[in-house]
Amino acid sequence: MNVTLWIVQFILAAGFVYSGWMKTVRIESSKKTWSWVKDVPKTLVVLIGIAELLGALGLVLPWALNIAPVLTPIAAMALAAVALLGMMFHIWRKEYREIGVNIFFVVLALIVAIGRL
Repeated sequence: MNVTLWIVQFILAAGFVYSGWMKTVRIESSKKTWSWVKDVPKTLVVLIGIAELLGALGLVLPWALNIAPVLTPIAAMALAAVALLGMMFHIWRKEYREIGVNIFFVVLALIVAIGRL
């Protein structure tokens, strides 16, 4: 079970690092990739990206370093909330094809949160 959770944590962290990186460092590129980025204030997009990057670190580092490992399931729950809010945003904008990624991230984050509690 531990190996499975680590695999899920790394997949989830990689997804959020990519997403966070696009929203913070590559914001012009993300405007071409995601249509919603053009309609949301840049500051909000960057803040979401920072939250995703910090959450990705929180998924891996506390448990790996055995320093406050309780932060790992907390980070997973926070990222599940971010993905759930993103899903609700896409539903509101009628961007239904985007919802699959959010569902995938919510499920993986909940698996980590439950598995690591």
